[in-house]
Order: sequence, then C-alpha cells, then structure tokens
Amino acid sequence: MTVPLSVLDLAPLSSGSDAGAALRNTIDLARHAESFGYQRYWVAEHHFAPGVASAAPAVLIGLIAAATDRIRVGSGAVQVGHQTALSVVEQFGLLDAVHPGRFDLGLGRSGQRRTEALAALSTPPPAPAPARVVDGLLIPPAFDFGKLVVQPRFALFAELLQQPGATAPDFAQVVDDIQAFIAGTYTRGDLDVHVTPGEGAKVELWILGSSAGQSATVAGERGLPFAANYHVAPATVLEAVEAYRAAFRPSVVLDRPYVLVSADVVVAPDEAQARHLASPYRHWVRSIRTGAGAIPFPTPAEAAAAPWTDEDQALVQDRLDTQFVGDPAAVASRLETLRRVTGADELLVTTITHDHADRVRSFELLAKEWAG
Repeated sequence: MTVPLSVLDLAPLSSGSDAGAALRNTIDLARHAESFGYQRYWVAEHHFAPGVASAAPAVLIGLIAAATDRIRVGSGAVQVGHQTALSVVEQFGLLDAVHPGRFDLGLGRSGQRRTEALAALSTPPPAPAPARVVDGLLIPPAFDFGKLVVQPRFALFAELLQQPGATAPDFAQVVDDIQAFIAGTYTRGDLDVHVTPGEGAKVELWILGSSAGQSATVAGERGLPFAANYHVAPATVLEAVEAYRAAFRPSVVLDRPYVLVSADVVVAPDEAQARHLASPYRHWVRSIRTGAGAIPFPTPAEAAAAPWTDEDQALVQDRLDTQFVGDPAAVASRLETLRRVTGADELLVTTITHDHADRVRSFELLAKEWAG
C-alpha cells in the first residue's frame, strides 16, 4: 500500500493472566513487528486499569529497545499533565544515550483535558452530530467523555497522579520547554539550564490529539508531526487533522504537515474467525466507558456468557462500528479508506485479542497484505 504501518500496543492483560505475562507478550510482539516490517512500535500510558500494563512508557520503551534492533520505539503518549517537562526529557534522554536515534517522544494532554471537561459542565453540551459517511469512512456520533470526569473515582485518580497542590501547566508551554531542554536553549531570567542526559537527544517529538483543540494547534504551529486518534475518538478525527493542517508552519523538523492516524483492527484468515476473536471487545470498551478501567480482556466464551443490555450496546456502538475486523484484504481495504479520507502519511494499528498468538498472527497477516 501507499504509506507505512506502525503498531500501538497497550500491553493488555488477558483474563487469567498477569502484568508480567502481558509485558513479556509486548516485548515478544515488538520483536515480531520488527520482523514483519512495521515502521515504529508505540506504547500507551494508562493508569488504574486492571487490564492494561503500560503505566510507565519510558520504562517499557527501554525494555522493547533492548529486545529489538531497528524498529523505532515510542510513546503514544506520555501524559505531560502528570510529570514535568524536565523529567520527560531526562527519561528519554537516558534512553537515547543507550540506543541513539531510535525513539519517538509522543506527548499527550491529560490533566489539562480533565480540567477543561469539568469547566465545560457548566454549559449544556451540544447535541451530538448524527453518524455520517465521508467518502466511504464512517464518522459516528461523538461520545460524551464529560460523564466520566465527574465521577469521584476520576477525581481521586487525578489527585494520586500529581503532587499535592500541583496543577497541570499549559500544554504549549510544556512542549516549548521540552524542545528547549533538548536543544540546550532553556533559560529562566538570566539563568540557563542544561539537562544530562537529555540535551542533544536525537528523539523525534510527536503530538497526539483527539480533536480540533490545543494539541492539533500546538503541533501545527510548531511544525511537529501529529497523531490523530480514530480508534479512540472516531467522531472528531477529521476535524483534528484539518485543524493541524490549518495551523501548520514549516519548521526545522518538517517542511509540510505529517499526519499519522490510528485504527483498531483484528485480522484473521477469514471474517468469521476474526469476528470471534474480536467479540470480547465490546465488554472491554464498556469497562472503560463506565469508569471501571479496562478489564482484563475476556475469552470469547467469557464474553458470550456475560450479561449485555441495549444500554451497554449504545454505550460502545461507535467503537464497535469503527473497529476494522475481518480477513486481511477486507481490513486492508478499510485502512486504505481511512488513509485516503484523512490524508494520513502513516497508519498506526492496535489490536487486542485474548490469546497472544492470535494477536501476533493478526499483525502478521495485515503486514503481508499491506506489503503485497
């Protein structure tokens, strides 16, 4: 096909397993992804999720880099609302000192987004736009994340992730500080600050975003590559990439916009088998959207036996409708539609199945189809 494929891995736990097994599976999958020809391998940052082991991206990235030879490794994304610009640069500077030139430092907004969502609750949200199809790509109604941030559990999580009394700084300032630390140009008044390790690190800086908000604008104005989340927020992916391109200014990094778009996929030799492997996905998404945190991924049999209501179905319908499930040709065709409609320069695919072998096989089948 016309653009590279890359991998996003959440280090998912399967039911009956544990975090150690999930992390060993991630390292194994990274080795396979390298042999299959994927461009880069990113890990996410999630906290308080019983079914996700990727709580510390920099640590996991170091383990992956040590177990592979060539594939770029990165964060999708470090949530800078939970730590300082200095700590982020030191972590990735240390990694780059050992494995120079292999790392992508993807940045995401976390504490800032929760603060904005809470503030927005004072005004009634607009009615969600109905589902529409844009040149073959489904754009579903938007999910209201405001229902999650008001839960007491989320307030506790936000408190535990930060030092007492700390507030998340402005995202644009954090990005500028990170760039200055890496470039060795950071100053405060008449003082300059130099970071070791970190200054001069050959890391590739990325901004991740789910809407036409600050992340897209910051990425564009600073001439950085931008990753848009179709797999998490499919309703706003087109607005996100449009806002990024509209704000883009050439930089020493890029002379034109560079967009990566994510997608959730499950590939098997035939559609029936792929549907079977993907069948627990609805329960996994439900656990996230009810505020419980991602559960360990069930087996298809466990999912089939679990209670399910019409209300549950409505809660996750947009994610089910935008998950690409099927045989290699069918999934590759849908990914090509996503690429064409968004104008993506690269696609980032994520896959969750209960059995690790099925997940490896899904990435293998897709890579062969895409390359062929």
